[in-house]
Amino acid sequence: MSDIELKEPTLEYADDIWHFRQELLDANDPSRFAGCSRLEACISAKEWIDAVNRIKSEKTCPRDKVPSHVYLALRRTDNKIVGITDLRHHIDHPILGTWGGHIGYSVRPSERNKGYAKEMLRQNLKNCQTLGILKVLITCNTDNIASEKTILALGGIFEKEIEANGHLMKRYWITL
Repeated sequence: MSDIELKEPTLEYADDIWHFRQELLDANDPSRFAGCSRLEACISAKEWIDAVNRIKSEKTCPRDKVPSHVYLALRRTDNKIVGITDLRHHIDHPILGTWGGHIGYSVRPSERNKGYAKEMLRQNLKNCQTLGILKVLITCNTDNIASEKTILALGGIFEKEIEANGHLMKRYWITL
């Protein structure tokens, strides 16, 4: 599936970012904002875009975060956001090294079960190689079967289950 492309967020997509956010808020899913870089906490798409632009560089990244790139997964046929994914440049952080991992992703609820998560992860694994990340940690809730299948389909090797914030999580590694 190459009918999506990963693009950095811009104001051109502000309305669709906000519609995406609302669709996730309306979903009854505890991991609904995985990989969205705190989109749920922002009061506007512009605020969120400014925040994700700050975290791209070590120089401008807040001290409590790690540098990362956030991408919109855009369907080529209509330029609609079908997902958002976050690629952390490293996981030298108490949360990310334990249960956050290098890559997080969310697919718009109305666009699930169409292979978008797998393609988002596949493309982001290429981005990992570009950054020199050759061993990638990806986690999911134990009850998130769709995410687990996505990780396994791209070579994820199960390491262990852990408890994080009252949820059981599975840790997987993908070696590139």
